[in-house]
Amino acid sequence: MHERLRMVENQIAGRGIRDPALLNAMRLIPREMFVEKGFEMFAYNDSPLPIGRGQTISQPYMVALMIEAAEIKPDDTVLEIGAGLGYATAILSRMAGRVFAVERHASLAAGASERLQRLGYGNIDLRCGDGSKGWPKAAPFSAILVSAAAPEVPQALKEQLATGGRLVIPVGPEGHRQTLMKIVRKGPDDFATQTLGAVIFVPLISEQGGTEDL
Repeated sequence: MHERLRMVENQIAGRGIRDPALLNAMRLIPREMFVEKGFEMFAYNDSPLPIGRGQTISQPYMVALMIEAAEIKPDDTVLEIGAGLGYATAILSRMAGRVFAVERHASLAAGASERLQRLGYGNIDLRCGDGSKGWPKAAPFSAILVSAAAPEVPQALKEQLATGGRLVIPVGPEGHRQTLMKIVRKGPDDFATQTLGAVIFVPLISEQGGTEDL
């Protein structure tokens, strides 16, 4: 608990994150439960950590930066793409009314579901599937957060934003620096785009032909 509070004070609030609900959620969520076994002692380090299947849990500050950019409100319906083992999902669940999460690796999705259920977070629906397609049946979303880089913004995700909805996504080629983008839907075909800085994320991979119809 002491390490968690110190992380929030130094790595998150100390770098300019101001959203009170976000800071409070990060003080409550035990990050050590969302890392690969054997890495618990490093859970509050200022770095990403492995979670299996070649995936990582993002640096705590990056998680906070993306969630703050998405401007989450208590009655929002949020879609998260690339849930991993569920750390950001858990944070979002403490801030939003309802969270839908998609993870393409079945083993990670199962691990995330188990952890989130054990912690008693009941406002989350999590499925294994192709995140580039979003979750059409649950749309529209107040906010969409994508924790993997796409070569371009998937049109399906833009279409699933509510008017006024915010999409936060890294865009760029695999293996190179990408650009973290914030896209706000102003109208049916009107989107405002903001650049939030350079980042490096694992790629968002579309699973052709083998995903559940979400």
